[in-house]
Amino acid sequence: MEYMVDFYKKLREMQFLPLFTVHDLKHLDDVEDILVNSNIPIIEITFRSDLALEAIKKLSKNNKILVGAGTVRTLQQAKQAIEYGAKFIVSPAVIPEIIEYCIRHKVPILPGAATPSEIQMAVHYGIQVIKYFPADLYGGLKGIQALSGPFYDISFVPTGGIDEGNYQYYLQHDQVLAVGGSFIISEKLLKDKGKSEVEKHIIGMKKTVDSKL
Repeated sequence: MEYMVDFYKKLREMQFLPLFTVHDLKHLDDVEDILVNSNIPIIEITFRSDLALEAIKKLSKNNKILVGAGTVRTLQQAKQAIEYGAKFIVSPAVIPEIIEYCIRHKVPILPGAATPSEIQMAVHYGIQVIKYFPADLYGGLKGIQALSGPFYDISFVPTGGIDEGNYQYYLQHDQVLAVGGSFIISEKLLKDKGKSEVEKHIIGMKKTVDSKL
């Protein structure tokens, strides 16, 4: 599945997967500018608000950033997200009908998994990277280290409990492609700090990681 491999490479290059929940569409232009200027042109728009589809459509239009849909729990959500321009799907669990649909339509899928059984279910579909969620409740980095033994050929994108204080530790692990979360960018951060400060902060995080490669 070459399209999946290409997606994995992009995640490895980005190292961050911003998770963004939209409550006000007016922030989207700033979000797009910030991610482009920060050299992290990727975003996961979550189905945690009624504005998800509209946001996906708006951000996909300019083709400046790679837009995906997150918290996708039903096949209908997956179909709608792809119809509105989502280029990848992120689900909180291993959901067979969503995975099968994405594979048929050659859309990258990042299923959530945290136990050996769940990871093996994803492997059954030829998936090589899983969303390790919720990372903090399933042992965090220690959990990934333990799972990396039997699943030496699987990579992880941990989300849930990842923040400014621990993201670097996760990214130092060879089998962690990227870290995800709203700590990267959110409406609250934009309201509290403003566009320029959020952009500086993200650039700083990216430089810190790049300097250790």
